Amino acid sequence: MARDYMTKHKGFPGRLTGTDFQFTVRRANPKGVTPLKERERFRDRLAKDKRADIGFMSALWAHFGNEPFERGNLDAGRLNWLFGREVLPANPDDFDPSSYEAMLIINEKRARATFPEAFQDEDVFDIDEETDD
Repeated sequence: MARDYMTKHKGFPGRLTGTDFQFTVRRANPKGVTPLKERERFRDRLAKDKRADIGFMSALWAHFGNEPFERGNLDAGRLNWLFGREVLPANPDDFDPSSYEAMLIINEKRARATFPEAFQDEDVFDIDEETDD
């Protein structure tokens, strides 16, 4: 049975410093959970969008490492840019893309190849440490 709340990842940055790129959401969507789905990243994406991806991956790695983690209050829009490549379902056979309880895991090999900067220095992107509760 699904819970009526979502896990809030304490200490996870709420957004990329100096931008409006959010990494977490404050509360569950009353209209329903936004499903996770792979979004295509085109080569001509803006530098600020690429920086947000790197910052988010850096935050994911710093917070969870190679351990499975619950989707919880992580922003679906931001996750979707990495989903299916650098972030995968932890248990593909038991994965619900429309659940805050969905378990995910970082595909470390792919993430390191795609975003090597995210693994060099945790302070490279000056991630805001405050979270929205």
